[in-house]
Amino acid sequence: MCFVLAWAGPFLWMVSTSFKLPSQVMTRDIEWIPRTFTLQNYVAVLKYPIATWALNSIIAATIATGLCIAASALAGYALARLRFPGRKLIFMIFLASLMIPPEIGVVPLLIGMIRMDWASTYQGLILPTVANVLGVYIFRQFFLTFPRELEEAAIVDGAGPLRIFWSIALPLARSPAIAATVIVFTLNWNNFLWPLLITFDEDMKTLPVGIAAFAPVVGTHTQMEGYAVAMAAVTLLCIPSVALFLLLQRYFIAGLSAGGLKG
Repeated sequence: MCFVLAWAGPFLWMVSTSFKLPSQVMTRDIEWIPRTFTLQNYVAVLKYPIATWALNSIIAATIATGLCIAASALAGYALARLRFPGRKLIFMIFLASLMIPPEIGVVPLLIGMIRMDWASTYQGLILPTVANVLGVYIFRQFFLTFPRELEEAAIVDGAGPLRIFWSIALPLARSPAIAATVIVFTLNWNNFLWPLLITFDEDMKTLPVGIAAFAPVVGTHTQMEGYAVAMAAVTLLCIPSVALFLLLQRYFIAGLSAGGLKG
């Protein structure tokens, strides 16, 4: 219960602050319920091109997530079910890459995208975010528990590895696919650093980059007014991720559980 409160507390405070008047934000007493409900903070946010930023985020996050799930499912199946030299070594390298901060490769990746003239384009925004080791791990752990009898029966019928994957393994991997989709979509939707660097044009900004403009300037007279508007902007940013999780939470938990049955 304490962990639930610790997680939900900041979220509830964010939503509450988004409906407060600027004069009611920085108070001595903690007020979870606004004394005066107002929508002026959301009106201020909607004066900016939120719809364009949101559309860019939807396009980038959806396509990147779809490509990532497809690649992760193929890689996870290959690492779990196919026998080839270096299979375990490749998987260990995948896991080791999780310890490398992604910021290390941002500069050379950005230079490469600029030289390819992909700056401020959807392909430049999407393709570098497709690879995700966590998705590969979830699928691999699930396919390790995949019944070998089904594969053997398909092989007797003349099916090859790709046919077995497409017709038998992938349809049974709905739960890990949904779990990976929720995680990868949330990461792509909230991605800030790469869209900030690769989008030079205003009309190519994503929602996290766009709402960064609402961050209050600490130490100035606008700080108090800025918090309420910033919380309204961040609340709008959280809606898709929270809605997706609430919609698919049963499959999400089942997918993570299925992926953790065998190491």
